[in-house]
Amino acid sequence: MPSGAGAGFAGDRASAGYTLWGYIARMRKDIKASCAKRLNRIEGQVRGIARMVDEDRYCIDIVTQVAAVRAALRRVEEEILRDHVAHCVEHAIASGNKADQRRKIEELMNVVGRAER
Repeated sequence: MPSGAGAGFAGDRASAGYTLWGYIARMRKDIKASCAKRLNRIEGQVRGIARMVDEDRYCIDIVTQVAAVRAALRRVEEEILRDHVAHCVEHAIASGNKADQRRKIEELMNVVGRAER
């Protein structure tokens, strides 16, 4: 990310009544714990892949493990997006603020579009 690219973004959110990270409220504790557990497991998988590369393991075995990590990251992404929709997007809809609703929908569409690449 270019230097300062996120600075205005976070500042804009803070002035709109959001936390520093853009949430109306923090991520639910159960979702946060689940994501942390999954990410720790993924971290271990990535270390295992690095060992496989260092040990000159069979390429297809390595690629299979990379695919497993990508699938696990997609599941974390889905869980975080569900939580975001459940409180941030839902709040924007309930607020009746058309500009906020458009921003949240545009933000959601952009992140889904990036995930498809």
